[in-house]
Amino acid sequence: MDSVEPSAVTPSKSKLARTFAKVLHLRAATGVAPVDGNHKVKHQEKVKERQSFEKDEKLENKMALEAVLAKLFASVSSVKAAYAQFQDAQSPYDTDGIQAADRLVVSELKSLSELKHSYLKKQFDPSPETAIVKAEIQELKGVLKTYEIMGKKLDSQVRLKDSEIIFLKEKLEEGNKQNKLIEKRLNQSGQLSMLDNLHISGLNPSHFMTVLRHTVKSIRIFVRVLLEEMKSANWDIDAVAKAIEPCVVYWKDDHKCLAFESYVNKHMFDYFGFPNFSKQDGEPSADKKQEHRLYFRQFMELKSVKPMEFLNRNPNSKFAKFCRIKYLRLITPKMESLLFGNLSHRNLLNGGGEFPSTSFFVTFSEMAKRIWLLHCLGFSFERKVSIFQVEKGCRFSEVYMDCLAEEEFLDNNRIMESNPQVAFTVVPGFKIDKTIIQCQVYISPVVGNHLDPHILN
Repeated sequence: MDSVEPSAVTPSKSKLARTFAKVLHLRAATGVAPVDGNHKVKHQEKVKERQSFEKDEKLENKMALEAVLAKLFASVSSVKAAYAQFQDAQSPYDTDGIQAADRLVVSELKSLSELKHSYLKKQFDPSPETAIVKAEIQELKGVLKTYEIMGKKLDSQVRLKDSEIIFLKEKLEEGNKQNKLIEKRLNQSGQLSMLDNLHISGLNPSHFMTVLRHTVKSIRIFVRVLLEEMKSANWDIDAVAKAIEPCVVYWKDDHKCLAFESYVNKHMFDYFGFPNFSKQDGEPSADKKQEHRLYFRQFMELKSVKPMEFLNRNPNSKFAKFCRIKYLRLITPKMESLLFGNLSHRNLLNGGGEFPSTSFFVTFSEMAKRIWLLHCLGFSFERKVSIFQVEKGCRFSEVYMDCLAEEEFLDNNRIMESNPQVAFTVVPGFKIDKTIIQCQVYISPVVGNHLDPHILN
């Protein structure tokens, strides 16, 4: 067998290998892949296309849902605006406005119903972006409309408040005028200028009677103010008068104010016969003349001074103590609460350092000043001044009593002939040595025999 020489085979194999390598290189250069590689590339492209489609579909669904929500909020905003318009048209009543608001509400409710059905059937807007913009514009219009209506309503409320402010200012001005008038009347009736040159050595009962007349005037002014406060607080004046003086029949309804005057006098003149209206100061002084001069000096110093100015300058004086005690006893906590709705006067007085600046307390202080002056003048006399009043049911005496309902009393012969009896004492009487200053009483057609012990507790 012949042997093959290596040199004869090798060139042929090398040529075949080079040719195959060129073919592979040519396919790689021209993008022609083998059959298996081609399938893989197409599969990847399909996956990418499907993912892109799914992503676009999700985005479209999201935009469609946002468009639905935008339309929903726009419709709700329109309904709110229509409801606000409906409320605004009711006051003042506007028929056209109410009908327009009603139509708008119905229209928006229909839109909401259609939106609901479209959502359930998945019939979304083909251009959601445009729908979202339109819905946002509609929503803003609804909000703006609501704010406009609210603005009109607030403007109306502001005008109403302005009217109330004007009314209250007028009322305040009227109250200030009334206070000035009362103050003027008090000043005119209570300056006691005729006693400026009075000397203690020249004192006589006529001076005491002059001061008493001014005192009674100031008491009646305070009683009128008290009655006005009670009426403003819706008190039953008849019931209160009956509580003060029960079983009394009045000749006229206007006479019931005398029961209130009696109530005030009972409290204000209580302990009048004791120095400084206090039993604690009732011990006799060793130097009577010095005591008389002291009271007379107090009288002369205080008679021309405004009481509130004196109280604010001298909060610890005896007159200030007198005002505190008398107010707290005269105006009970229940009365003050019902009159003013609080206890501010009482709380301030109990503090000990300040006094209320209200017109009510100013009027009270004027009355208290007159009573204090009468007290000081009474203790300036060398002869003792005593105070008295008569009990209910006492027989009327012209020596000790002055009848306030004199016309009715004198016109009724039956009362005159049947020993008239006192219903109650209104203003107490005084005795200076042998001089009698009559107490003022009320004679009633019918006089009861029992007193109510719980007067305005």
